[in-house]
Amino acid sequence: MASKDEVIAMAKEAIMELDGEMAEEAAQEGLKAGVAPVEIIEAYAAAMADIGVEFEAGKLFLPHLLAASEAMGAGMAILKPELEKTKAQTESKGKIVVGTIEGDIHSIGKDIVVSMLGIAGFDVVDLGRDVPIKTFVEAVKEHNPVVVGSSALMTTTMINQIQIEEQLKEAGVRDSVKTMVGGAPCTQDWADKIGADIYGESASDAVSKVKVAAGN
Repeated sequence: MASKDEVIAMAKEAIMELDGEMAEEAAQEGLKAGVAPVEIIEAYAAAMADIGVEFEAGKLFLPHLLAASEAMGAGMAILKPELEKTKAQTESKGKIVVGTIEGDIHSIGKDIVVSMLGIAGFDVVDLGRDVPIKTFVEAVKEHNPVVVGSSALMTTTMINQIQIEEQLKEAGVRDSVKTMVGGAPCTQDWADKIGADIYGESASDAVSKVKVAAGN
C-alpha cells in the first residue's frame, strides 16, 4: 500500500505530467491508504499552481493548461463521492458567490473551493469562469451572500479584481458583503492593496476564512 507521501507525490506528478489515469490512481491509492481526500486535492492544486506559473511565463500553453485541468478533474471524480459522504446534512451556513474573473478561463482552483465550501455546509452560487464584473455585482444584489469570491490565474486578469471592489461600491452594496480573492498570482499584499477582505491562499485556507466571515 502506498504511503501518504507517495500518494501526495503521485498526485502532483500526475498533474505536472497531464496524466488523468495517474491522477485517478493517486486518488484511489490515497483512499485505500486512508489519506484525507482534501489532502490529495491540495496536492493537485499545488501542482496546478505550478502549471499556472509556467503558463504565465510562456513555458506552457493553453492546451497544457486545459490538459492539466482535465487530469485533475479525473482525480476529483474519484474523490468527490468520498467528500460528499462527509457533507453535513444541516441547514446552510450561508450563501457564497464564487467565480473566475473576466478574461480568465481557469476554473479548477475555483471548482475545488466550490466543492469544499459545499461540503462545509455553505450554499454556493458558482458563476463559472470568464465572469464579467457586472455579473459578480448582480449576483451580490440577487443572492445577498456572506462572501463573494473571485479567482484569477494570471497577473493580466487579476487586475480585474480591483473592478469588483469599485463596482460593488458604485452599486452601493460593498458594505453588505465580504470580498475574497484567490488564485496563483494573488497574495495577501494584493488583497490588502485592492481592499479585499479575505485572501484565500489555498482551498482549505479559503474555506477556513469564509467560516470565520460567516460566524461559523
